[in-house]
Amino acid sequence: MPNQRLVAGSPAFRHVNVAMFFGGFASFAMLYGTQPLLPLLSAEFSLDPAAASLAVSAGTAGLALALIPASLLSDRYGRERLMKLSIAAAAIVCTASAFVADFAQLLVLRALLGVAIAGLPAAAMAYLAEEIAPGAQGRAMGLYIGGNALGGMSGRFLAALVTEEQSWRLALGLLGVLGVVAAVLFWRRLPASRHFHARDVALGRILRDARVMLADPGLPWLFLIGFLLMGTFIALYNYLAYRLIEAPYRLGQSAIGTIYLLYLLGSAASALAGRLADRHGRRNVLWIMLGLLAAGLAITLAAPLGAIVAGVAVSTFGFFAAHALASGWVSRRAPERPALAAALYLFGYYLGASVIGTAAGKAWSAGGWPGLIALLGACTLLMIVAALRARRAAIVRPAPAD
Repeated sequence: MPNQRLVAGSPAFRHVNVAMFFGGFASFAMLYGTQPLLPLLSAEFSLDPAAASLAVSAGTAGLALALIPASLLSDRYGRERLMKLSIAAAAIVCTASAFVADFAQLLVLRALLGVAIAGLPAAAMAYLAEEIAPGAQGRAMGLYIGGNALGGMSGRFLAALVTEEQSWRLALGLLGVLGVVAAVLFWRRLPASRHFHARDVALGRILRDARVMLADPGLPWLFLIGFLLMGTFIALYNYLAYRLIEAPYRLGQSAIGTIYLLYLLGSAASALAGRLADRHGRRNVLWIMLGLLAAGLAITLAAPLGAIVAGVAVSTFGFFAAHALASGWVSRRAPERPALAAALYLFGYYLGASVIGTAAGKAWSAGGWPGLIALLGACTLLMIVAALRARRAAIVRPAPAD
């Protein structure tokens, strides 16, 4: 039947999964590939750590600021078209970043990369919800999210490895080539939308809905958690490389890159968080996972390299678990407007990566690793307070009539 949604096991369903997995993989590999390179960028362009961190923050800021406009374009002009253009544009921009003449040019291209990538997360969930049969949506969405996480980890690892053997320019160029391959595959494999219906962009209605969400007793606390959560996590990894290249560790780029393999803990953390949430409720589990994040930060204050890695592992586990719980809680609190609620959460999430990820560089420069952990610990404490406040909020706020 021409209007039937795609079912698990069908060729078209497999094509969707392949396209979405590799699209997410390449996009987030390109976005985060500069993170392990920050010390090298500091040395080459004579930058302090906070300034060098803009090579990451510019991309996440561009992504944050473009998410909601991209979601509106998706509603008006179509999911498939926007995602295809997004990946193609991101691949071109990432490849061009290998040829910059100075750091200012790199920042412009990283910001444009974030803007380009925004089209994928802005449209992906809606595309899968519209085109995939309900019984198979969980698998398709899980594979797409897995591709995002694996891409972010692999991009960091690949960039560190190639940089140690060759140069950071070649590393970014190879990530761009990876984006080109993913774009070609995405254009060839992703089935055309069959259930999309264009919607007029009613800005007044969107602003009205956003005001309702900000008046909710729980959602603003969850948006704040997203902002602080990603900012804390990005800052931890941004400045970890600076610590580990110094005495007494003096690790090389490839050794530092292997630490990003801790991202593999994310799948286990998200799965465990989901099971605990089903059994005990998100409101009873989120603050515990944030406490785990704080405990990991404290462990990294120890001097032995093994303790540092263990602390980062604990914090990584806590981060992914908390993100799964907070983002899921947002959707549960806004059942009438889940897409806009998710966009607002992700806006804060990626904006936090930019703001805190860069501001934490000042704490590192002023107080070293203890100064950085003091700042991130304060952010985590504020998250725990926000989680407890959200815990006391009413479970569901009825939506007012339009």
